[in-house]
Amino acid sequence: MTSSISARHYGITPAGQPVEAWTLTGNGGLVLEVITFGGIITRMLVPGRDGLSADVVLGFDKLDLYIAGHPYFGAITGRVAGRISGAAFALHDRIYQLAENDGPNHLHGGVCGFDKRIWNATSITRPDNAPSLRLNYFSPDAEEGYPGNIDIGVTYTITDNNTFLIETEATSDQVTLLNLTHHSYFNLGGESHSSVADHRLTIFADQFVPAGEHMRLLGRLEPVGRGNDFRCPRRLGEMIPLLFQQHGDLYALGEGQVGEMKLVAHCEDPASGRAMTVSTTNSYLQFYTGRFLDGSNIGKSGVAYGPYAGLCLECHGYPDAADAQLRNEILLQPGQVQRHTTAYAFSISTEEAKPISRRTLRIPECS
Repeated sequence: MTSSISARHYGITPAGQPVEAWTLTGNGGLVLEVITFGGIITRMLVPGRDGLSADVVLGFDKLDLYIAGHPYFGAITGRVAGRISGAAFALHDRIYQLAENDGPNHLHGGVCGFDKRIWNATSITRPDNAPSLRLNYFSPDAEEGYPGNIDIGVTYTITDNNTFLIETEATSDQVTLLNLTHHSYFNLGGESHSSVADHRLTIFADQFVPAGEHMRLLGRLEPVGRGNDFRCPRRLGEMIPLLFQQHGDLYALGEGQVGEMKLVAHCEDPASGRAMTVSTTNSYLQFYTGRFLDGSNIGKSGVAYGPYAGLCLECHGYPDAADAQLRNEILLQPGQVQRHTTAYAFSISTEEAKPISRRTLRIPECS
């Protein structure tokens, strides 16, 4: 397969804004479609053990379905991904009140966050000729209640070894908060499969941040325990009933140098052989089981997405901007450039392959 990148018209918003769809095709067979509405990944075709490719992300095939509302399928989320307790934060002795769009909390940037904005797309040339698309958005001061004018760039790249690479950078003209993430729901068996219960998941983290009522973070680290310890590969169908509200937790990824890529998660679907390894420069990983998918969204294959139809592995900083002690990573200062990289690397496990070993992926040996 020859690498390529192309664009087509995807639709027009109710406000009359045109939306483009860009297709990135890698030499290894990975194919990605992204639309300029929300930077949403609408399709991700990944080869399986049988040689056939399947679309492994939940989503729709029409713009009006995305505009009508959805649980952040494939989108860029921000300004602050995750929940801000009480929908407010203090900065330099000023209280910033935000929209309460998740019970008493502020979620994923508010009523009209980055997932609902039009991004400007430009194909860029890389030394390795890998197909690469840069998305730019200017977020004005006071948008959704946040201070500062922010210039944001998000670059999607498909490498020859079937890695989906996400690189972000942003600048602001005043002190503000910025916490971007990518919010695809993955089902490595294919988006038409009903559940990720048979997926095996590993998360390379010893600690997590517990949550309380309304999934509000409690602002402390605790060791992972029986109900949320994924340091060894675990079948999701067995672990989900043990998780708090069957939702999934925010994992702390340990200390490391600023900008250093860390191996944070590995997921496999034994039936198809598809495997996905996640690495990031961010300090936290939000694992979400898809618990609150309720069948009201009909996907690209005509299948209703019910609970656990897809899982999210969202890499970002500490999301609760109301916690001044833990939010330092997401503070953006004037003159500073915030940069982060996340990589979703896809591979194929053959039936004859040996089990994943600690040597290959630093997974502890488990009984």
